[in-house]
Amino acid sequence: MRLTNLIVILAVSCQLLAVSCFAQMQVSAQIPASSQSQEKSVEQSKAKEQVDEKYTWDFGKAKEGDILTHTFILKNESSKTLNIKNVNTSCGCTTSEVKKTSLEPGESTDIEVKFNSKGYLGPVQKFIYVNTDDVDNPVIRLIIKADVIKADVVKQNNTEVK
Repeated sequence: MRLTNLIVILAVSCQLLAVSCFAQMQVSAQIPASSQSQEKSVEQSKAKEQVDEKYTWDFGKAKEGDILTHTFILKNESSKTLNIKNVNTSCGCTTSEVKKTSLEPGESTDIEVKFNSKGYLGPVQKFIYVNTDDVDNPVIRLIIKADVIKADVVKQNNTEVK
């Protein structure tokens, strides 16, 4: 009796899954081509945002325990005043300091980022989020990278590391 109940439950579950998948395929097929192209456009703009090299800095190899510093330059390329509301980092090991929080059109400011590599080994990637009042681009993501190696490994291999 238990085996029969189990088989019935399994059969019903399979039917529900099949109906659900079929319904999803029909909904996807009904999306107009213009909506699909808009979705691709959004995906492409997100990909472009992630590849923007002016907002990415790679320190290369670094000794564990070093504090690494880089200054990003943020330029207001709009025709309106850009206000930086705040800056957040993805981790307590990373800090940032903004020199100026209100930028007129064409004006720039420095954003100094410091990464404390203490306790890290291998490839590291950290994010800094600049929150602005720009409705088209409210958050600018800065990325820092490093390949952290142990200090004693540096001495053994005579590898020069900043």
